[in-house]
Amino acid sequence: MLEQIKQRPRIIAVVNQKGGVGKTTTAINLAAALAVGGERVLLVDIDPQGNASTGLGIDSAQRKTGSYGLLAGEVGLAEALVQTEVPNLMIVPAVTDLIGADLEFGQRPRREFLLHAALQAEALADTVFIDCPPGLGLLTLNALVAADSVLVPLQAEFFALEGISQLMRTIERVKRSLNPALKIEGIVLTMTDRRNNLSEQVSADVRGHFKDMVFETHIPRNIRITEAPSHGMPVLLYDFRSAGAQAYLALAAEYLKRSRAKQGVA
Repeated sequence: MLEQIKQRPRIIAVVNQKGGVGKTTTAINLAAALAVGGERVLLVDIDPQGNASTGLGIDSAQRKTGSYGLLAGEVGLAEALVQTEVPNLMIVPAVTDLIGADLEFGQRPRREFLLHAALQAEALADTVFIDCPPGLGLLTLNALVAADSVLVPLQAEFFALEGISQLMRTIERVKRSLNPALKIEGIVLTMTDRRNNLSEQVSADVRGHFKDMVFETHIPRNIRITEAPSHGMPVLLYDFRSAGAQAYLALAAEYLKRSRAKQGVA
C-alpha cells in the first residue's frame, strides 16, 4: 500500500520545445539520481512517444491507461502509477492515446488545469517531475500550469539561445494568465563536448546571458547515456561509474543544494 507524503511535493516540468536535446534523458536520470539518494520521486510521462516510460523499462502491458487516464479523469494518481526498478522511483507511464490529447481535451472546461487537478489529489512523493512532449501544445501547457517550476535541458548547439527565448516567452505568458507562482528551476546544459570549440562557446554564451539560472553541472556527451534507454534503465543502473552517471549524480546534488538554499535550509 502506498504511503502518503504529508508535505506537498515539489512539481517540476521538464520542458524544451525542441526534440533531441536530452529532455527525457534528463528527466529519467535526474529523477533516478534523487531516488537513489533517498527522495521519493514520481515521474509523470505526458509525451505520447513514451520514451521516459520505455527508458525506465515499463512495457506496454504495464502502462494501462497511464497519464492519459489521469488527464481524462478515468483513474486517480495512485491507480495510474507503476513502481520502477529503481527504489523510491515511480512513474505514471504514457500511452499512445495521448496523441489525440489536443483534440480530445481541447474543448473541455479548464482544459489547462486537468493535470493540476490530478496531481493535487494525493501526495505520494517528495518530488514530481513531468516529462513533456517537444512543442508547446496543450499537454505542455498542462504541465506548466501544474508545476511549481520549470527545468530546461538545453543542448550546447548553435540554435540554443534562439529556441530558449521562445520558451521563456511562453513561460511568462503562462505566469501572467494561468500560474503566477511558476518559476524557473534552472537550465541544464546537455550534450556538451569540451573538445568542441562551438559547444564551449555556446555554453559560455548561455551562462553569460542567463547567469545563475544555469546549473554549474553540465551533462557531457556520453555513450553510456545513449545506450541505457535501450536496456530499459537509467544510466545510474546501466553503468554507475560512467561519466554520464556521475554527471547526473552531481546535478542531483546541485539541485538539492539549490532547493535547500531557496527554502532557507542549511
